[in-house]
Formats: sequence, structure tokens, C-alpha cells
Amino acid sequence: MKKLILTLLIGGFIMTGLSAKTAFVYFSATGTTERMAKNAAEAMGADIFEIQPVHKYTDADLNWHDKKSLSSIECNDSKSRPAIANKIDISGYDTVVVCYPIWWAYAPKIVYTFVESQNWNGKKLITLCTSGGSGLGRSGSDLAKFSKGADFKGGKDFTRGSGADVKKYIEGLLK
Repeated sequence: MKKLILTLLIGGFIMTGLSAKTAFVYFSATGTTERMAKNAAEAMGADIFEIQPVHKYTDADLNWHDKKSLSSIECNDSKSRPAIANKIDISGYDTVVVCYPIWWAYAPKIVYTFVESQNWNGKKLITLCTSGGSGLGRSGSDLAKFSKGADFKGGKDFTRGSGADVKKYIEGLLK
């Protein structure tokens, strides 16, 4: 009887908490990346968190034709780190999927704020982006440099594709 109870307890621990946990963390200024991240997190049964900027980006802030727009200024300043309004704790996760739009071939600087604020030791990092045409480029590997201690598994542009497509891609990276 003791062996049966012990076996059930160990099995329960494995099923409930000791298995790998995945979190999706996203930044989205227009809703495109938000839709992708939510669909992917749902397909994977993962938790999801939004990076919320202190300053909400307006259409004027996002006007890439205007060199004086906020997003243009941030993208041209390698030290820019916009403030985040909410606290995101990834300490309970084994794998963190960071989702973001591509701005001028890079992740928005607020995503750098996020990755630099976390303890990545022992965590797997995957990056996913949405893009109007330039694709992921070096944005994933660039973010990985700022995610000290992370095991960068890779990244991909998922502007088009379903949550099931993202799930299949991530499961392939984690094998």
C-alpha cells in the first residue's frame, strides 16, 4: 500500500509541477503580435504575459516615415530602454517565448528593457516576431545577447501562420 501511495504522489508531482513550463511574453503596439502570441500560447497551453509600456504608443509615435516619431528615435538610440508599466516574473518557467513586432529590423527597445530585467539562468529562450516584410533577421540572436544566461533555441517570423504552426515549430526546437 505504501508503494502505491508513493507512486501516485510521485506521478502527481511529475504531472503538475515538475514538467517543463512555458510562458509567452509579448509586446504589441497595433494588435498584430498580440493575436499571434495569444493564438500560440493557447495552442501550447502556456501562460501569457503582455509587456505594457508606461507610455502607450500612438499612431504618430509609430510613424516610421517621421524621423522625429518616438519609435524612430528609440530605434536609432542603442541605449534606449523605454519603461515597462507592469512586472513580469519568469522565474517559474523553463522556456520563455518572447514575441514582438519588427521595427527597423530589430525588436522594439522596450523588449530589450524586458529581457535585461530578467534572470535567464537555466531558461530556454525562443523569439517570435511579426513583420511587415523584413522578417526576423538578427533580432532574435541580438536579444539573446542581452538575455544573460539564456539558452537561445532560435526564432522565426510568424506574421502568417496558426497557433498550431507555432506549437509545431517550438516543439521541434525543444527536442
